[in-house]
Amino acid sequence: MKKASISALLLLLVLAAFLSGCSGKTETTSSTKDGVTELSIFAPQGVGNTNLSTNFFTKEIEKKFNVSIKWQTTTYDATSASQKRQISLASGDYPDAYLLVPWVDHFSTNDLIKYGKQGVLLPLNDLIKEHAPNIQKVLDTNEQFKAMTVSPDGNIYGISHLNECYHCTWPFKMWINNDWLKKLNLSMSKTTEDFRSVLEAFKNQDPNGNGKKDEVPLSGAISIPDTNVIPFLMNGFIYDDGKKRLLLNNGKVEFAADKPEWKQGLEYIHSLYKEGLLDPGAFTQNNDAYQNLGDNAEAQILGAATATHPGEFVSDQKRLYSDNYVAVPPLQGPNAAYATYNYPVTPGADFVLTNKASKEDQIAAIKIIDYLFTPDGNIRGQFGKENVDWRKPKDGDVAIEKSAEPLFASIPLKDGEKTRNNGWGPIAEFGSSSSFRNGQVQSTEVYTAEGFERRLQDATHLYEGKQPEEVFPAWSVWMDPSDADEVAMLETNIQNYVNQSVLKFATGEMSLEKDWETYIKGFEQLNLKRYLTLMQQAYDKSAK
Repeated sequence: MKKASISALLLLLVLAAFLSGCSGKTETTSSTKDGVTELSIFAPQGVGNTNLSTNFFTKEIEKKFNVSIKWQTTTYDATSASQKRQISLASGDYPDAYLLVPWVDHFSTNDLIKYGKQGVLLPLNDLIKEHAPNIQKVLDTNEQFKAMTVSPDGNIYGISHLNECYHCTWPFKMWINNDWLKKLNLSMSKTTEDFRSVLEAFKNQDPNGNGKKDEVPLSGAISIPDTNVIPFLMNGFIYDDGKKRLLLNNGKVEFAADKPEWKQGLEYIHSLYKEGLLDPGAFTQNNDAYQNLGDNAEAQILGAATATHPGEFVSDQKRLYSDNYVAVPPLQGPNAAYATYNYPVTPGADFVLTNKASKEDQIAAIKIIDYLFTPDGNIRGQFGKENVDWRKPKDGDVAIEKSAEPLFASIPLKDGEKTRNNGWGPIAEFGSSSSFRNGQVQSTEVYTAEGFERRLQDATHLYEGKQPEEVFPAWSVWMDPSDADEVAMLETNIQNYVNQSVLKFATGEMSLEKDWETYIKGFEQLNLKRYLTLMQQAYDKSAK
């Protein structure tokens, strides 16, 4: 079916839903049978042995909260999951609640405001105050989560996973081949020029020992943001958030990619490229090609690579080269030594209640989510059965953050063992706060699969706190619905222009000496000034 046909169908379904919503109905009649609340939930379901209807944790939840859950399932494929959710909403045939996964598909902040104003999504404020003490406690104590959760009109239309992944908080890391450093008697780089010298040695001194000049000193990829090589390198010159390229200066929203310091950073990056130290593939390759480079079977050829974790450029399953890489601290450049910060909770919502839910449905659903905000609910929800999928700490166990009290240890599948149908997995990650995640037991052998998370935890300590004092909080800024489409168009055009120009300046297709002023003037046509005005307005409102 052509895109135009799909769009027309969705438009008709939206109109039908709008008309049906005009009846003024905000909640259905009581949905109970024999005293058991019947609750319909839309959620992604994994492949293989996973079945939410027969799932062990589902049965535990149904018993604990006296509910019977009727599942409407989709897949973990982002495209099809998003389409199915949108069609369900547009048709009016939607469930009592949605229970989603942020990296698959979920409700954006614009979705929340739109469907909230239409009355399709119910405000949760009173339900939380009356029936969800654990959620309320997080809202009272976590300012960033509260800012993300409470919409500009004061309503809470949905709840996000509180998944405070520590190693995701500073995502743009640089990993370097420690074996090569040792072999060539090189120290860990501290400055951008130290790093250049190390890359020159990787290129010219045959660290893999095969007698060939086949080493790739530095590479990256473009298919996911955190493998982009630019932010880590640029942070020695000017702060690069890796997404919007926005800065905060005493509360004023500014743009990074038109500053003289940005030009300095591009000069440095171009010099690495010109000297053969930066792989041209870093600007074009997807992650499959990136892993093929890292996994090169004939000899290890990759010297340094950008990623949140080594598994993005080396296959951990093969363990040929993964253990060789260690994190490079933020490099001191002429102006800075920043690390890109990102609050790891995804803006929007993974749990919402619709106007199909009766009062009994609403109370039951919010109590279930509140339970997932407790350590007990989170552990059982994610992993399943005690002593089968997870266990309590024992003597000698060490938490992933060594100063934290151990909370639990997951029990991995044995070789050849099928996925157990005991937990909800990612859809239950509502209570994964930093304190919860820090309490997970991990092996102290960091170069094993069982100690991999500890390895990332330790590496991230090198980046913690290295962001500027003021960072534009993109995760908690709510756009006015009347501005959302305009901002989206402006932002797409501006970011595409910056990304294309970075590539051309880095590779020498455009000259920083001759073409910089033309590049700067291009922002006038893209209406950068208007974009910054709208972002300032959104920031000021959200900051209040």
